[in-house]
Amino acid sequence: MYKDILVHIPTERPMRTVIEGSISLAAHLNAHLDAVAVGYVASSAAYVMDGGAAMAAVFELERERALERAEAALEVFKSEAANAGISYACHPLGAIPADAAGSLGAMARLHDLSIVLQPDPAQGSFDNEVPGEILFQAGGPVLFLPYTFRGAFKARRIGICWDGSRVAARAMRDAATFLARAEGIMLITINEADAVPGEVSASNLARHLGRRGLSTHTVGLSAARSDIQPTILSLAADEGLDLLVMGGYGHSRLQERFLGGVTRAMLEAMTVPTLMSH
Repeated sequence: MYKDILVHIPTERPMRTVIEGSISLAAHLNAHLDAVAVGYVASSAAYVMDGGAAMAAVFELERERALERAEAALEVFKSEAANAGISYACHPLGAIPADAAGSLGAMARLHDLSIVLQPDPAQGSFDNEVPGEILFQAGGPVLFLPYTFRGAFKARRIGICWDGSRVAARAMRDAATFLARAEGIMLITINEADAVPGEVSASNLARHLGRRGLSTHTVGLSAARSDIQPTILSLAADEGLDLLVMGGYGHSRLQERFLGGVTRAMLEAMTVPTLMSH
């Protein structure tokens, strides 16, 4: 059960999507919602800390201005949350991007679910990097809302993207709250005969979920690797799916984050809210 939810409110991108989506979900689940916004201090400003008291004062002024930007973003959230009558708290941060990423990742570890806005490659802001950082660092599910998404979030019809992997299994378990309330659950496999070991076949997954009282149906498709993401999104549109559940592939190397091909493509061209676990 998701009873403690974290939402990242952008300060340099449109915020309406995550505000409406997160508040509607918290109200539906009677959950507490923590909203965090980051005003970013330019990384170069951190170097003035070595320049004595005067330079340190410049850095502190920059941090205070960044904090004001975060507080301004949260004022919008606060008004909507109060009107909805949910339990909530606001957490403004003013920090350089690297420190902000660490703080957000740490906060996400003590929440049942994190909600973020899909990155927009057309916008040059660290707000675009935050969702991936949370995915890598949270240790739990992250709900990505497309930046084209509007209104209340619902998850009546759910598609589980299944390849039998550890991260897909983690995402499936992390989505238990949504699955238990779903009106329809579709198991989506791509090239199952070649890609999914028999022990974790879609039929075995259906049997496992059936023992949890969940009714499913399976759709098996074929696609070239480069076409997997558009094939999934096309199916989601045709079937009217409200939510996709999938593993979030990637790895970290010396603080650089590398997303897997399908994961990266999904984040770039997402049209359906997607729950990912890493």
